[in-house]
Amino acid sequence: MRQRRNSVGEETNVTRIALLTGGGDKHYAFGLATALTTKNVFIDFIGSDQLASPTLDGNPRINFLNLRGDQNPKASLIKKMGRIALYYSRLLWFGATARATVFHILWNNKLELFDRTVLLFYYKLFRRRLIFTAHNVNAAKRDRVDNWLNRSTLYLQYHLVDHIFVHTDKMKAELVSDFGVPSDKISVIPYGINNIVPLTALSAGEARRRLGVKRGDFTMLFFGQIAPYKGLEFLLDALSELLKKCSRYRLIIAGQPKWNGAYWKEMSSVITRSGIGARIIQRIEYIPDEEIEVYFKAADVLVLPYTHIFQSGVHFLAYTFGLPVIATNVGSLKETIVEGQTGFISAPCDSVDLGKTIERYFSSELFWKLDQQRPLIQEYANAEYSWEKVATVTERVYSNLIAGCHA
Repeated sequence: MRQRRNSVGEETNVTRIALLTGGGDKHYAFGLATALTTKNVFIDFIGSDQLASPTLDGNPRINFLNLRGDQNPKASLIKKMGRIALYYSRLLWFGATARATVFHILWNNKLELFDRTVLLFYYKLFRRRLIFTAHNVNAAKRDRVDNWLNRSTLYLQYHLVDHIFVHTDKMKAELVSDFGVPSDKISVIPYGINNIVPLTALSAGEARRRLGVKRGDFTMLFFGQIAPYKGLEFLLDALSELLKKCSRYRLIIAGQPKWNGAYWKEMSSVITRSGIGARIIQRIEYIPDEEIEVYFKAADVLVLPYTHIFQSGVHFLAYTFGLPVIATNVGSLKETIVEGQTGFISAPCDSVDLGKTIERYFSSELFWKLDQQRPLIQEYANAEYSWEKVATVTERVYSNLIAGCHA
């Protein structure tokens, strides 16, 4: 276990908190932690090998604690079980001995049910004030695998923690209606823009050349984990119909199948049966950070044909690169798109309307002046979804909880 302690923790008037990352979601954890340090917050950052970075090491107000270590998915089952046990033993020790009063949980760990119940009760034994960022109110409901046990443990988690952050008003409303969480216990914060993924001088032309996209292609991108709720089948149906009218449409599918890959196998069969495979570039694998910009610079638009979601990190990743977004009207996606300026909205679960929306985009000024529009989209995103905004609200909650401890 690698650990680095900084003398800044001894400063007066510095708010000290523990940020429990769950070992993943690098861009969110980095963006939040870095912004918080500008608000006079000292952070015990609980991370993993995946999150180890010079960015954190070089910040005197971040004490990086690599409690989780290696997360190689190709390790043997025995090794995986051993490292999970080691991680939880370290986490329990930290929970008992940490100097920070406030524990901010960004994501739960591998043992979700344990994390929602026993682990939270354990933290409470040591008088920790708990904050949880609910990126999804009930992911199992979204994935159609919800059950009584899942809802019960979520209920416990939401009532055991002292404060909850969500990213949209709709998420807050669902916490109140479905789980009975008091509204004054919930704060809505933006989903911070991704400022971790490398953004180089790579040109759109060079990115297209690398992926084999021809000049003049109308290029759409479907990016991220491939799962049923993302509605890829509707995009494939729309593409099939569009190609009957114009051969210039091109789709890039880049991402890793979720769970056992059954959904992707089904989508792959759809591609084969419809005969559109020649117009689809498939990169069905995990895309590392250093390769992401190639896809977002090669594309003319990101398409999110989702059937159910509250908010999408991929959406904000597109804005990082100034890429417009076509999204379905589910969750709060509509709230984050300025129609005709940063993208377009289509009806969910409707390939016909999606196809019409795609045609509308490729005939719009937004597309034909894309080189000029990309910087404007980036400016909009940096203003509306800045980590500075997130950190301001977050630090205020920390201070209130700490003041309550000393009252």
